Amino acid sequence: MEKRKILFLGETYRADAITWMNGLKEFGDFEIITWELKTPNTSFFSRLFRIFEFTTAPFQIRKCIKKEHPDMIIAERTTSYGFLAALSGVKPVAIAQQGRTDLWPENSILLPLKIIIQNYAFKKADLIHAWGPVMTISMRKANIDMQKVLVMPKGIDLQQFGNKENTNSEKITAIVTRSLMPEYRHDTILKAFDILNQKGIDFKLTIVGNGKLLPALKELATNLKIDDKINFTGRIPNTELPKLLQQSSFYISMPITEGVSASLFEAMASNCYPVVTDIPGNQSWITHRKNGQLISIDNTKMLADELLWAFENKEHRNVAIQKNRKFVEENADYKMNMKIIAEKYHQLINTSKTN
Repeated sequence: MEKRKILFLGETYRADAITWMNGLKEFGDFEIITWELKTPNTSFFSRLFRIFEFTTAPFQIRKCIKKEHPDMIIAERTTSYGFLAALSGVKPVAIAQQGRTDLWPENSILLPLKIIIQNYAFKKADLIHAWGPVMTISMRKANIDMQKVLVMPKGIDLQQFGNKENTNSEKITAIVTRSLMPEYRHDTILKAFDILNQKGIDFKLTIVGNGKLLPALKELATNLKIDDKINFTGRIPNTELPKLLQQSSFYISMPITEGVSASLFEAMASNCYPVVTDIPGNQSWITHRKNGQLISIDNTKMLADELLWAFENKEHRNVAIQKNRKFVEENADYKMNMKIIAEKYHQLINTSKTN
């Protein structure tokens, strides 16, 4: 049988994109070719160049299509690559919304244009991915045909992220695995641990990853006199992450906005008790004081109090982490979910060929 070929439009370095493409190769036997904008989105001038590049992108993509003859086109982010996929002329088209909404930031002067672009992408797409229920809220507001929407996370590798028992109960062992950017509020986490430290509660906090705030966060930890209890790992290979999660009792994530977090699933699979922000993206998976704790945005005192409550209620935590592992096995198994997604793509291609 002839190998089917998919053109992927999106940033190929992103972990989400790699998971998506690898899953299609492994479970759908697809050949993946890629195209992405070359200008980084890092400064005012680079953004201007990127906008110019975006205007010429349809011609570049058509050249790629003419050369490669893909059977299908897939794209991440409905307001950029998704729109380009819709313009490409290739059928079928699958697009994925990245966050709770792709119409972000909500106060952008480009918002009216983004709405027009997104509506066009939604209309032209044959399949729309919502990686979790929170994404369907904005989709319904946009009045799209919900029969085209597949609500399913890509999932995580459950063999890689095992559910080993964590025996260290003498102190709070916690981990943060989000990039060190302002929207993830690592400073709120450090200040909460300062409160615990002042109460004489022992802890070990591991902060994984890199980002522009690393020097400032290290300085804050030093100023709070808690730097000896914090391990800033910097960027690590993905293969090291499961071990670090399994050595931790708590997973903490304090973003101000969230779509569907693979990091949260990885923590739930690894028997980490989740303490996360009380926002729609987390409310889809976590119920307060049932299978985790939900914390108001930027509420340092609440984070400290709830961490302490969860630490002192070990029996509650043990029941919760078992439930969480079962939930991830049933709903976020990468092998199961990517098989379903790959089969759906084959169906779309076959239907498109016969029409």
